[in-house]
Amino acid sequence: MSRVSGAVGRVRGSALGVTAGLIGWFVLVELASGILQGFYVPLLPDIVEHLGIRDADVNWFEAAQLLLSALVLPVLAKLGDMFGHKRILLLSAVATAAASWWLVFADSFTTFLLAWALQGFYVVWLPLEIALIFDRGRRQRRGVSQTRRAAGLLVVGLQAGAIIGALAAGRIFAASGGDLRLSLAIPAVVVTVVCVVIWRGVPESQPSETGRRLDVGGFVLLAAALLCVTGALSFVRLPVGPGPVVIVGLLAAGVALGVAFVMFELRQSDPAVDIRVLRRPEMWPVQATAFLVGISLLGAQGPLATYAGTDRSLGYGLGLDASDRSNVIGVYLVSLIVGAVLFAVTSRRASPRVTLIGAAALVGIGYALFLPLHTELWQVLLCLSIAGLGSGALVAAMPAAAAAAAPRGQTGVASALTNTTKTIGGTMSSAIFGVVLAGGAGAAIGTAAPLAGYVTVWLICSAGGFLAALLLCFVPKVAFADADEAGVSATAARGDLA
Repeated sequence: MSRVSGAVGRVRGSALGVTAGLIGWFVLVELASGILQGFYVPLLPDIVEHLGIRDADVNWFEAAQLLLSALVLPVLAKLGDMFGHKRILLLSAVATAAASWWLVFADSFTTFLLAWALQGFYVVWLPLEIALIFDRGRRQRRGVSQTRRAAGLLVVGLQAGAIIGALAAGRIFAASGGDLRLSLAIPAVVVTVVCVVIWRGVPESQPSETGRRLDVGGFVLLAAALLCVTGALSFVRLPVGPGPVVIVGLLAAGVALGVAFVMFELRQSDPAVDIRVLRRPEMWPVQATAFLVGISLLGAQGPLATYAGTDRSLGYGLGLDASDRSNVIGVYLVSLIVGAVLFAVTSRRASPRVTLIGAAALVGIGYALFLPLHTELWQVLLCLSIAGLGSGALVAAMPAAAAAAAPRGQTGVASALTNTTKTIGGTMSSAIFGVVLAGGAGAAIGTAAPLAGYVTVWLICSAGGFLAALLLCFVPKVAFADADEAGVSATAARGDLA
């Protein structure tokens, strides 16, 4: 018996050792990803001046990167499942580094816009990392639990990187005497180092089954549907759009293409996205939750910033300056980090399903508390912290839960789809919130959005959290659990008997 226990212990020790080293490399990668996402925001006014454009033109940067990310994410994830996740991770890192260096030397709006869009290849990093960790852990029959804990640490690295990037950008710009090119070179250097980290430190996943092919027709339909939907929603957010007729037409075309995509995929032997897997009870609530969490995580950030800056003389708002608004955002980001850490810790002891339901409920509770508590800074910080704890846990949980529910050879695509649905949820809500705050939910006062508009935003975010908690109740109780380790013990026992 002792020899059996020793054999099992060696297997577990080996799994933990290999995976711990892998997670360490990936924390560095996500730290770089966070720096990319946080570094440029404080420098946007200086970028506008450097390019000689208007403030409103900055919206095109986010729209272009969002469109490219939505198009390349599922394709790159599928290629990772087919040809090796490390290989595609390295290629996407190289592409991101090249785009980051292009930003340093771009001197026109068009070239800067193209480089900014191509930098969006980093969006596939986290899904590919989750797939690599899951593949490594699955070999020792601990893939689900290891991936779950690792995801929390990766999100910590991501959010810490975003904070570091946001804090460092202004200081580096000031220390360099206002040299924008030198400042923009910092994230380019960071991503270049990440390429070396991936190349030298990350092992490749096990190859997929032979005979698989890339479903080009399916990806074309999916890309066209995403392009229409995200394009229409991005146009809503832009100051000067093509008009409601074009936007509604694009949305209708996106829905029609989405239906055609589903029908096409159901007839394929190796589909781009396995619709049958998405219909599983342990998968569809996860993807729906990713969409719903995107509403508050991505869509509500703009309203949060504008509410914090609204003049208190109107009877609402906090009247904070830019520095204090940054501190509010910083508190929210810290709560995301704490939520991710708590998820990694509590998921070892509590049921992952129950943890997810509780995290979604926290998002609903946090935004519901905004309704009575929004007049003082401490009240806003309390509400944001509660919602942030839930959001941080969900951001960590969604890719890992999708990977656990996916069959072998589809972990990358399943994890990537949580990012896609989260982005669509954020884009859709951002467009809706923009219309609401422009006066659709009440009369605006000067340039300030009406209080009724903010109340509508909080209600939608709260409803999204509670609905996600309800949908997760449909997940089977045994979902997201490791395979029975009795097989490992039996194998060790047979080895001892031999």
